[in-house]
Amino acid sequence: MKKYILAFDQGTTSSRAIVFDHNGLPVAMAQKEFTQIYPNPGWVEHDPEEIWSTQAGVGMEAIFKAGITGHQIAGIGITNQRETAVVWNRKTGRPIYNAIVWQDRRTADYCDQLKDEGFGKMIRDKTGLIPDAYFSATKIRWILDHVEGASELAAKGKLAFGTIDSWLIWHLTSGKLHITDVSNASRTMLFNIHTLQWDSELLDLFGIPRSMLPEVRSSSEKYGNTIGQFPSPIPISGIAGDQQSALFGQMCIEPGMVKNTYGTGCFMMMNIGDKPIESKSQLLTTVAWKIGDQTTYALEGSIFIGGAVVQWLRDSLGIIRKSEDVEKLAAKVKSSEGVYFVPAFAGLGAPYWNQHARGTLTGITRGSTAAHIARAAVDSIAYQTFEVLLAMQKDSGVTIRELRVDGGATVNNALLQFQADLLQTNVVRPQITETTALGAAYLAGLAVDYWSDIHDIRQQWKLDRTFLPEIHRDETTELIKGWHRAVKAATAWAEDE
Repeated sequence: MKKYILAFDQGTTSSRAIVFDHNGLPVAMAQKEFTQIYPNPGWVEHDPEEIWSTQAGVGMEAIFKAGITGHQIAGIGITNQRETAVVWNRKTGRPIYNAIVWQDRRTADYCDQLKDEGFGKMIRDKTGLIPDAYFSATKIRWILDHVEGASELAAKGKLAFGTIDSWLIWHLTSGKLHITDVSNASRTMLFNIHTLQWDSELLDLFGIPRSMLPEVRSSSEKYGNTIGQFPSPIPISGIAGDQQSALFGQMCIEPGMVKNTYGTGCFMMMNIGDKPIESKSQLLTTVAWKIGDQTTYALEGSIFIGGAVVQWLRDSLGIIRKSEDVEKLAAKVKSSEGVYFVPAFAGLGAPYWNQHARGTLTGITRGSTAAHIARAAVDSIAYQTFEVLLAMQKDSGVTIRELRVDGGATVNNALLQFQADLLQTNVVRPQITETTALGAAYLAGLAVDYWSDIHDIRQQWKLDRTFLPEIHRDETTELIKGWHRAVKAATAWAEDE
């Protein structure tokens, strides 16, 4: 009986499931968007139960579309939006509050306070992260402080915390497993990336009981079987946060290899091998994955608003009807003609880490049109990526000659061409751009011997197209100078608040 791997790709705006075959090719896919909740400016929430129901639903749908049965699934790999925090009651399995999403900024002042009180270095040294509302720890603290009775229940060991992978696995195993993997744990601001353990000093700092936390496991092992969700039990055997999963799916398995995922946000990662490097350029040091006894680390630059800027043009401005229309609209002009858009809707991520910056359009004239704004919006994704890559080269001492790209926005050829121009380096798109889900599938398949080893799956990476720089470096220098002026405007707005 032919076997397959099922990947759950639980993202920020949708839940997806993809069935992969032994060649790493998608056989069937199902996807469902879910509700984005904005209770206050800068706040972003999801309903955890809707996340679970959509993910379970698309899992069954993908198996049905593939024309197979659960018996033919050799293993399930899970990849997920990271940092998003869910707190639930261990007895009832019900969340005590909505999931607070990674984009949420409600704890920005608390993070500023931590830095002002001198905790920034300690947090950075232990976790590789910068104190920021982006990460899970301050979200957990907010829930404990603002949900009636939460602190008391937590003190009695009655509450569980998890990132989205933990929440899904809890439900897949009917509450039997409360686990996460090293890659997701490393995004909480509670995990020591050197000892690979939850850190007592950090737990004390945030006032979070250890009893709330999941057990930390490797990224590729047999964790347990599904219970009651499928007609027959299926091994759950791979877990990785979405960006780490994409790095693995892109087969960036050698130190110095780099990928950028163009999703809701943009996330660039460089494999730095088996030892963490401390960034001098405001990048994050994070755990990429752990397979067996081997831990791999990465440098990461996080851009909060990437493809989400196109959703904003569609849903808030209404200048396009479908996301894919943005390429056609932007192509109506040869350039943005001096219009710059800094999409700091949730502050600025790497390398600025300014929590209070806000979205800014500059350079608008009477002649500016919707096409110029669309072009500036798409260009902003490439400018932000350029800044992160520059910081990455500085930290690693490696000149990056190739950027592997994936994610929804990589269908936009004009974006990738502009990216190559700005970077003055090759931008490489693989044939399979579903690399986030593919990485989770690979991790799951390795654990159940569906694939024999990494070298077995390395051969599956295939090139679709390489984008080469087409404009001179002098021209890019002027464009980048304009971008930096626009960023100054976005940060100046925050300074006078």
